[in-house]
Amino acid sequence: MDVTRRLIVLRHAKSAWPDGVPDRERPLGPRGLRDAPNLGRWLGGNGYVPQHAVCSTARRTRETWELVSGALPSKPTVEYDEDLYGAGPEEFLNAVRRIPRDVTTLALVGHEPGVSELTLHLAGYGEDTRPVQAKFPTGAAAVLATAGTWADLATARLEAFFRPRD
Repeated sequence: MDVTRRLIVLRHAKSAWPDGVPDRERPLGPRGLRDAPNLGRWLGGNGYVPQHAVCSTARRTRETWELVSGALPSKPTVEYDEDLYGAGPEEFLNAVRRIPRDVTTLALVGHEPGVSELTLHLAGYGEDTRPVQAKFPTGAAAVLATAGTWADLATARLEAFFRPRD
């Protein structure tokens, strides 16, 4: 039986830029604190509830995930992966490929330009990915669908793209 797997690629919500704070430790700003729960409500309301998440270790990604997951109807398991800070498509794919087959919906929480590069690497540069090509803003999420396993993930179809302004 073929199973559709969904990969939800999230960019952290809008962060603050406090003086003297290293990049990894930048917190969410007021807009990010507002947008992240909205993303969680959108995901839950559209049936995109991950069973598991892999999140960058940066403070703004951890805070984003806490607010997103807090707005979901059920709480996914989460692991924090230092390799997702500054990750490109290969680092993201390495994280995805170690996920067990029984997980059918997975969230990745990361940073630009890696989140858009991963999305376009998997879904291509067609008409349907134009919004991603234009801009993957803070607090946005791409929902990708594939019939393959996580271990073999090489292509996917963009099923939905959420931006906070939508």
